[in-house]
Amino acid sequence: MTDDAKKELLTDLISSDGARSLAEGQNVNAMLNVSMNIQVVLGHARMPISQLLSLSRGSVVELDRKIGAPLDVMINDRLVARGDLVRVGENGIGITLTEIVKDYISATE
Repeated sequence: MTDDAKKELLTDLISSDGARSLAEGQNVNAMLNVSMNIQVVLGHARMPISQLLSLSRGSVVELDRKIGAPLDVMINDRLVARGDLVRVGENGIGITLTEIVKDYISATE
């Protein structure tokens, strides 16, 4: 990702006006060490409360994705990338980014 793309992503993801003006100014480097939560979304499910309350250990919740479908990478509830699940080391998992979303999409839209 180029420096310009990183600055654009930072500008889009920051919500406060003061932080936004900082990102647009020359002091973007001061923000590069700020931690952000990243979510990798496997899928979604919708069910009535009665079904939710009947879930127990061993219950299977069917998601709206198929095996092999790309996963969504979300930062501050915005879709920023998609990728594939990969094994990292012996017991870890990670995601290989296969697509960077140019028009950042809010999860609430």
